[in-house]
Amino acid sequence: MGLGAVLLFLGLIARFWHPVWGFTAFVQLDASYDQSKIEEFRTQPVYVFRDSGPYDGIAYAQIAYHPLLQAPELRSAVDSLAYRGRRILPSALAWILAGGNPARIIQVYVLLNVGAWLVLAALLWQLLQVEDRASWIAWAGLLFSAGALASVRQALTDLIALTFLAAALLAAERRRPRTALGSLAAAALSRETLLAALPGFWTPPWLSAKNAARTLAAVAPLALWLAYIRWQVGPVNAGWGNFTWPVVGFLEKWREALAGVTEPHDQLLAWTTLLATVGLTAQAFYLARRPSPGDPWWRIGAAYVVLMLGLGPSVWEGYPGAVQRILLPMSLAFFVVARRRRAPLPWLLLGSLSVAAGLLPLRDVPFDNREVAAVRHGDDACIVRVANGWFGGERTRRHVWAWSRGASQLEVDAWPRAPRTWHLEFSTRSLIPRTVVVRQEGKELWRGEIGTARSTIAFSFQAEGGGARLDFSTDQPAVRENANPDARALAFALYDPRVTLTNTP
Repeated sequence: MGLGAVLLFLGLIARFWHPVWGFTAFVQLDASYDQSKIEEFRTQPVYVFRDSGPYDGIAYAQIAYHPLLQAPELRSAVDSLAYRGRRILPSALAWILAGGNPARIIQVYVLLNVGAWLVLAALLWQLLQVEDRASWIAWAGLLFSAGALASVRQALTDLIALTFLAAALLAAERRRPRTALGSLAAAALSRETLLAALPGFWTPPWLSAKNAARTLAAVAPLALWLAYIRWQVGPVNAGWGNFTWPVVGFLEKWREALAGVTEPHDQLLAWTTLLATVGLTAQAFYLARRPSPGDPWWRIGAAYVVLMLGLGPSVWEGYPGAVQRILLPMSLAFFVVARRRRAPLPWLLLGSLSVAAGLLPLRDVPFDNREVAAVRHGDDACIVRVANGWFGGERTRRHVWAWSRGASQLEVDAWPRAPRTWHLEFSTRSLIPRTVVVRQEGKELWRGEIGTARSTIAFSFQAEGGGARLDFSTDQPAVRENANPDARALAFALYDPRVTLTNTP
């Protein structure tokens, strides 16, 4: 069952892979940020959402190209650079693992969370001592939670921070204090709220030089980095706007979640959000009902229950809300405490109710119906789309085709933005015999007769400055596909286009 869960996760992630974009759809770059993005995002293929709103992952992905925060363009490309920059470790790791290669940095960054999920799965298997149905539910309940999968889907830093925290706690249990404190410091450099887990690393007596030294060792790297940010960028936003009076944000979320299921908008979003809210509430209630200050896991959970009650509406709002990610350490503590106390199965099931909200964002894969061909050769990449004059792409699992109205165009995006020669090949047919001509900027690339049987067309074209436009024309008007009143007027079709790189300078 553990292997099956891992394969399910990898299968869900693999669906997002694209031969040109890779997994860059995870960073949630949208059209509103398209004009302010850094130069590397213009010279490398990064997926752009035309309708969805942007999310935080786009900030950390751009910082990965300039982890020292010195590039002037970051100030306009990243909202609140000083605030985003303090979660530097994932971005810096991406730069290091990619060897500073601009073509690889974005791909490495978006896959860091996938790697963190796999590492966390292994760590959690040991922490929970998975051996039966109840322990497997606890294991899967955290890994497929809304907070964990949202961090993967939106290329955020929360899951990476949680993985460092789990590694720190496992090291502490195995009496390796230096490794534990180093991992906790790494967690704080991934997300500063992980410092709330410090009580789990203290030992009695609480007011002691040892605990002070442990606190200093965990806090010092982040403090030094914040000092660097202040020197390099300016004052760091403390983030107090994410907090409010105790319980206010929590109660507002419950009001919003209950109201959502009675309204006629997306019911699936509303119900999964309500379930996720019930799950977080159940976790907090379980930890609060049986205090155990001597248990480091309980102390961590209690610290995040206190944090949970102070979070403001901006953190709770949404479907299901950023709170699911911020409280991942509470969820980790809940499952470990509940498992080690041999809690009844209903508690584990209640604590796992956010799984539906976690899986939901992985359901729909971004898709461009105009795209008919895509290929990548090393650092060279090319995408061909139908543009004016086509009815849009149609496809099955193995084939893609599009019908033209007559005069029509194909648009080509290519990377890098230097001159390249590409070769395009596809099969075509028409409802009546006709001549088809293909031109690029007035230069004729291909001319030939086509009929009702498929024939092959192949020609080469130049892509300069990152793109090209191919113009199709025909000597015969389009004809209706059938006698129905709403029948389309079709001229010719292209089937299964393939584009290959011919040469480079």
